[in-house]
Amino acid sequence: MKSFQVKPADVVRKWYVIDGANKILGRIASKAAMAIMGKTKPIYTPNVDCGDFVIVLNVDKIKLSGKKLEQKLDFTHSGYPTGDKYTPYGILMKKNPERAMMLAVKGMLPKNKLRDRMIKRLKPYQGDKHPHAGEKLGTIKV
Repeated sequence: MKSFQVKPADVVRKWYVIDGANKILGRIASKAAMAIMGKTKPIYTPNVDCGDFVIVLNVDKIKLSGKKLEQKLDFTHSGYPTGDKYTPYGILMKKNPERAMMLAVKGMLPKNKLRDRMIKRLKPYQGDKHPHAGEKLGTIKV
């Protein structure tokens, strides 16, 4: 029996919604990463970008377990000497919870050229409103 290799033109993308209210960041990120990579589909092929779109709502209400709000740090660098900044996740979750969600999912995607294409299909939003009402939306349980 021959093995099946999906072509990029054969990929049909679906839209899924995850409600992040009172859920743990890592658990939401792992479910979103699996759907974005396409591992939930029977036609999954590692070298083809065959994943789906994922909308994460209520990212401002996502929780972190343990002492991660105080101890976990977000690292950014300006490109200049001594231009490094460390932001605790407690401050990051108040200022920009979408960035925290993007970083969590991006860390779970494969470290190759497909990652930049895949991460663009993650759409995190504060609150429960989103501009993608025209799409047929499925849900992912967390």
